[in-house]
Amino acid sequence: MNNHPARPLSQRLSRPVGFIFTAFALLFLSHTPLHAQDWFKTETSSGVSNIRIAVADFKPTTADAGTLKQTFDTTLYSDLSNAGIFDIVSKSLLPQSTPGAPGEITLAQWGNAPTSAAMVAFGAFGTSGGRITVNGFLFDAKNTQFPQVLSKQYSEQANEDMARQIAHRFADEIIFRLGGGVPGIAETKIIYVKFGGGNKEIWAMDYDGANQHAITHLGTVSISPRISPDNNRIAFSSLGRDGFQIRMYSLLLNRMVNFPSAGGTNLSPAWSPNGHDVAFSSSRSGDPEIFIADSNGGGSRRITSFRGPDVSPVFNPKTGSQIAWISGRTGLPQLYVMDIDGSAVTRMTDGGYATSPSWSPNGQFVAFAWDRKYGPGAPGGQDIYVMEVATKRWIQLTHDIGRCDFPSWSPDGRHIVFANSPDGHAASTRIVSMLADGTGRRNLTGAGADMPNWSWK
Repeated sequence: MNNHPARPLSQRLSRPVGFIFTAFALLFLSHTPLHAQDWFKTETSSGVSNIRIAVADFKPTTADAGTLKQTFDTTLYSDLSNAGIFDIVSKSLLPQSTPGAPGEITLAQWGNAPTSAAMVAFGAFGTSGGRITVNGFLFDAKNTQFPQVLSKQYSEQANEDMARQIAHRFADEIIFRLGGGVPGIAETKIIYVKFGGGNKEIWAMDYDGANQHAITHLGTVSISPRISPDNNRIAFSSLGRDGFQIRMYSLLLNRMVNFPSAGGTNLSPAWSPNGHDVAFSSSRSGDPEIFIADSNGGGSRRITSFRGPDVSPVFNPKTGSQIAWISGRTGLPQLYVMDIDGSAVTRMTDGGYATSPSWSPNGQFVAFAWDRKYGPGAPGGQDIYVMEVATKRWIQLTHDIGRCDFPSWSPDGRHIVFANSPDGHAASTRIVSMLADGTGRRNLTGAGADMPNWSWK
């Protein structure tokens, strides 16, 4: 790894020790049409037309429903808009009537022009006795005989957070019914690094960027957070008196839990899909190698053994039997895949500077950051790519939007979140979400956020 320019200390603090810390990079995003890549079939690029759905504001059943109902209506509309499988009818085209129950909807008004909806989401919202009560319905606007597709009732405490949560739940029910049985992501979380004042802490937010809040308060540099498949623990690497070590935070206990320290620098933890094992990079043997330990840090075993840094492991979430990772064994860091016992090593990239792999939920693709023409004066920059593992065919998802790194797939396989720095400086790094075909880009945070990881569910 000595054939690329040395980075100054200030840059190594934001991208720790070269790419060993899995590249503390920066990002932003753009989109590009995928018509020519017929092989690239994700949940959002399968060639199937999106379902045209009308989302009505819910009918108030109590006089004081106003602010909370507005939160609910806005969240539900946003969740279905973000799903990637719907053509949302503009609210300017909706009928003037506000149905709150099945007997109050006239399907022809919704199914015919100008609304021309195939599906209609509607219902009633009220607050009473400190609780929210919601009755939600999904109707097939073209089926006059048996139009009801879904009916759900919810009752929760009357506050902004629960109004949002009820909307998320109803949206996920609709997405599950109309999206081929794939669960929605409206209730999922994104874990990330928030930096400021010289420290980096682990934070969390809802999938849409709402409810941003700190998880750790360690007063040091913590990086590479990864949430467990059961959403109960967060593994990350943190700087302490023994250097960078793997740490573990329990979301059930709301505190740090024990994970034994080891010699050397220990970085970039990753969970196996069954939650029993954690893979990570460790220099305890002198050269950074990939190790696997059980979820409590015991039974550690090395699975790579080659001169040159090996970092950023990630399990195949479909099978748990393969690991993608970044290795510098041939010089500049490249993307590799191997079996979890260290056998069947396959180099995936053919040059450039690759970092930060993330395996798609269906096991078919790996997203990663790649500077394909890395070097002094070279054109281009670091962008997000997706590669089909079986064929090594790849597609570039971001173009000319600054430095992009740390992609992470949503559990439905329809979205990718990543970090972006429009100007290439660490201070401007923010977290961005897009559909898995590179379209629908949205900023989730302002500057000062990095290294996102999408929850498994």
